[in-house]
Amino acid sequence: MKKTMLLGVLMLSAAAGYAQESRQDVSFSGTGIFGPTIHGAANVKQSMTGALGLLMSYRYMLTPRSALQLSYSFGQDSQNYVVGNAYNYRIHSREQEAMGAYVFGLTFKRYNPFAEVGVGTLIFTPILDSGTDHLGTKGSKGVAGLFGGGLAYELSPSFDIRAEYRGYLTKTPSFGLPDLVTNRYEIISVPTIGVAYHF
Repeated sequence: MKKTMLLGVLMLSAAAGYAQESRQDVSFSGTGIFGPTIHGAANVKQSMTGALGLLMSYRYMLTPRSALQLSYSFGQDSQNYVVGNAYNYRIHSREQEAMGAYVFGLTFKRYNPFAEVGVGTLIFTPILDSGTDHLGTKGSKGVAGLFGGGLAYELSPSFDIRAEYRGYLTKTPSFGLPDLVTNRYEIISVPTIGVAYHF
């Protein structure tokens, strides 16, 4: 009888501990957005000005080291194109990301390094204001790969500070203009820092 009661108490304790374990988190981060200069087909050169944005993500822990993550980010930048030596295009662009990723992490006391890889879409939408000098532009979207890694520092069982590098591998946008097609891929670098809440 005592063994059965002891086994019951141990099972209830384990269940209570499992119920209290944080398996999910949401995070809000500020981002920087930086792109390379691309020398493409038909003598088209494309570059992106640096910009700031916002990243929101939801992470669900499958195991203490593995998680699935959904993320959305938003930012604005300027895309600059030089076609030959004759004509320049400047496009003020809204950039949005929707990604799904697998995250692998480790724990060293309060420090939690992690790496991530995933896939999703990047959407570039022209903003027709004084920063855009061609009114015939259209939205441009495509499949993008995600890779990166970072470090979380635990402030408490519920909160941590999270810094990471995210890289997006995507085709350079052409905004619906045949003259701006580079037929090249680029890696957009997105460093982030923010706060995560575990629940």
